Parts: sequence; structure tokens; C-alpha cells
Amino acid sequence: MQARLHYGHGTDNAHDDAAELLRFALRIPYPARVSLSARIAAAGRAEFEALLRRRIRERMPVVYLTGQCWFAGLSMYVDQRVLIPRSPIAELIERRFEPWVAPRDVRRILDLGTGSGCIAIACARAFPRAMVDAVDISADALSVARINIRRHRLSRRVRVLRSDHFAGLGARSYDIIVSNPPYVGRREFEALPAEYRHEPRRALEAGTDGLDSVRIILRGAAQRLRSGGVLVVEVGNSEAAVRRAFPRLPFIWLTFERGGGGVFLLEREQLL
Repeated sequence: MQARLHYGHGTDNAHDDAAELLRFALRIPYPARVSLSARIAAAGRAEFEALLRRRIRERMPVVYLTGQCWFAGLSMYVDQRVLIPRSPIAELIERRFEPWVAPRDVRRILDLGTGSGCIAIACARAFPRAMVDAVDISADALSVARINIRRHRLSRRVRVLRSDHFAGLGARSYDIIVSNPPYVGRREFEALPAEYRHEPRRALEAGTDGLDSVRIILRGAAQRLRSGGVLVVEVGNSEAAVRRAFPRLPFIWLTFERGGGGVFLLEREQLL
């Protein structure tokens, strides 16, 4: 409470933050439980306290201190080259995008702005017969994505491509396009808690109103979707701005049992 830390990068309270740091310091594997009241050796205590100091003094998110997070039940490596995975889209992937698609018919998926590769990898696991393109403009981000793709042994089905949105994709088309693009406006970004300063700015900020990337996606997605295909995009707190900017698009705003929102779905025919 006194440190006024922000919890929005995988945890929502100080207890869970501390538990993750203690697990990392003591090398406790998942799914074993962590007790903050347990007696620990001096070496483990020293490492734990050092991590706590960095969390408080630097306002460093726990995930960057441990280098590990979970997305759709899958372990991911992360560092400051990529956004910390926390999208509610994970829940949609676990449901295999039903009822919006017929999973058996999905053969090609595009993850636009892949970052750590978490969405692409989760999609490849959910659709074992599909090929997935993991696209990002950042070479640094794609280096992290490759680490995770190799970790999950998906190099044959998840292809890493450097591209500014759709520009470098040639004539490829997809059954699903999914994206967690930057969607924070400039003024909103400046007001974010200090923890967000550790994340890549261009993975968060998207112009004055936060919709620069969303506009490109909405303009180009229909040409890249196959018949019956769907576009899924997270816009977070920019949902109201999206509604105002595109009043004629029949957005389907998705709900999630585990919380979160600001995610819309559009079918190819609706985009046309």
C-alpha cells in the first residue's frame, strides 16, 4: 500500500506479486503452492528481498523480474523487448473461437503484432492442423517470439514474419486474423502508472487517439480473410473511441468469464 505499486501485468494484488517473486527466488516449480510465511534459507531470502527492492524502487513488473508468465495455460518467456501478455483473448483461444468459427475448418491464422508470440503459439496449440503466421514490425519482439516458438516446439507450424501490418504478407489469406495491437492514445500513455514505462512504447501507444493501428487493420483485413473468416482485435480502454470512429461497423463486443473486455469480432462479410 505504502509503495503505491500498480498491479496490472498478470497479478492484481501485492500478495500474488510477492508469491511469484518468492517462487522464482526459491526455484519452486508450478503447480506447487507458495507460502509467504514459510521459513527459507538465507540465500533464498537474500534473492527474494533483492527482487522485492527492484519491484518497489524501479516499479518493475514482476514478469520482467522473473522472465516468465502464463498465457492460455502455456509458459512464456518475456523480457522488456515485448509487451507483457495479459490479453483476455486467451480465453477465446481456449474456446477455439467457437461459436464464431468451425474449428475443423481452420487452416491458416494470422497473429498481427505478435510480440512474445503468445497468441500465435496458443492458436497453434488450439488448432493442431493450422499454420500460423506470427507478424510484428519489431525485430526485437520477433527474437523473443522465436524463443517461445522453439520452447513449444512449433517451428514447423508457426512462421515468424517481420512486417508493418499487412504490408509484407504477399498474397496470403487467413481463416482467422487476431490482433492485440497498440491502442493507447498519447495523452493516456503519459498518464499510465510507472510500471508501463518498462514496456515497449510502440507496443502500447498508437497516435493521438490510440487508433492508428486499428484503422490500418480495419482497412486491410477483409482482403486477407477467406470466406467465412473472422477478425478479432483487442482495443481495451479505446472501445468507446472505436465505436465513435466507426459507427457503421456492426462490431460484436465479446465477453469473458475471467474478466476483461474491449475485444471486438467482425466477420469478413461485415467488413466488406
